[in-house]
Amino acid sequence: HWTVISSSREHVEELRRAPDDTLSFAEAINERLQIEYTMGPEVHHNSYHIPIVRSQLTRNIGALYPEIRDEIITAFDDVLDLKGNEWKSVPALSSVQKVVCRTSNRVFVGLPLCRDPDWIDLNIRYTIDVGNGAAILGFFPKLLKPIAAQLFTNVHQNNQRGRKLLGPIIEGRQKYLNEHGNKWADKPNDFLSWLTDEAEGTESTLESLVTRILVVNFAAIHVGPDSFTPALFYLAANPQYIQPLREEVEGIVEKEGWSKAALSKMRKVDSFLKECQRLEGMSSVSLIRMALKDFTFSDGTFIPKGTRIFTAARSVHRDEAVYESALAFDPFRFSRLREGDSEGVKHQYISTTPEYIPFGHGRHAWPGRFFAANELKTMLAHILVMYDVKLEDNAARPKTLHFVTSNVPDPSAKVMFRRRVD
Repeated sequence: HWTVISSSREHVEELRRAPDDTLSFAEAINERLQIEYTMGPEVHHNSYHIPIVRSQLTRNIGALYPEIRDEIITAFDDVLDLKGNEWKSVPALSSVQKVVCRTSNRVFVGLPLCRDPDWIDLNIRYTIDVGNGAAILGFFPKLLKPIAAQLFTNVHQNNQRGRKLLGPIIEGRQKYLNEHGNKWADKPNDFLSWLTDEAEGTESTLESLVTRILVVNFAAIHVGPDSFTPALFYLAANPQYIQPLREEVEGIVEKEGWSKAALSKMRKVDSFLKECQRLEGMSSVSLIRMALKDFTFSDGTFIPKGTRIFTAARSVHRDEAVYESALAFDPFRFSRLREGDSEGVKHQYISTTPEYIPFGHGRHAWPGRFFAANELKTMLAHILVMYDVKLEDNAARPKTLHFVTSNVPDPSAKVMFRRRVD
């Protein structure tokens, strides 16, 4: 297959509008992650979990917010394990992965499983294994992929581990449902319940439900830590921004408490995360598509059937024609734009535009971004009010590592934490 890299905003709009039977997102992502072999053919051919992310998960953020925040408080407490007021150096990426995994799973499967070290380890492992497995399988012709998947990936072992840990919970809930029907008063309000309600036929088997929970974990753990860890590095490397961020959080919490509505007013926190993602997004490309038919852009660029199309996110996000001092880290860039713009909503972290595409753009924009944004903003706000952070003595801000088109925070980099002193 040929790969075409597009970089103009006009192309972004045309990619967004192109019909799925011509330029397919599903086929492009299947090829990129080898979904049929790393997650299973049913995940590729029946992605019924995506409308649940888009609707139930997004709709329930407000109702579940107290649990999200409770898990963030407890997870940071457990993961950092600070003593007194001493500074402690912690590996940033792996610490953030654990907090994101626990917090996401508080909403996916609930207590107590979300805190089980085995369950956390499995989901972080699964995320890494899918990426590694996809890279290996990319070298094999289609005919050999099923055999290669068995020999060179951990798909089967991960699914087995998942069944062992999540299976008893699914069986217990099934028993309650059989006894009480939908009148079950204490039915959990979590992703597993929503999946169970929507699953039909073979999708309602224990194996299939476990697979879907691992898949939504893949999305949460792939996106959350890779977005948040660079922001933590920027915060530790730029202590001059801690005070204005702190003041914003404390001023709003004092009036409104901790809630989704309060969080939506934290414009500097929102802007800080958005600016970090503009400069250090998870991928150098976005809006990936596979041409299922010949396609011609309005400027005459011809894309033959079978071609992969990527948009060069990194160059779009560093375009001086769009962003003033585009290479400079300006954490309140977007909060300033919101003050002076009647269309301020387009400058929010979750908003996609042809100039801001880390989450994609249009109908295939990542549906989990609303949940992730609330989770990551709460994590940043919590760090600001509870801890002091800095880099180790004389350390420069850790650089992002680049693998092909992926951008990954340096897994060996550390950040120092202590309980807030002031």
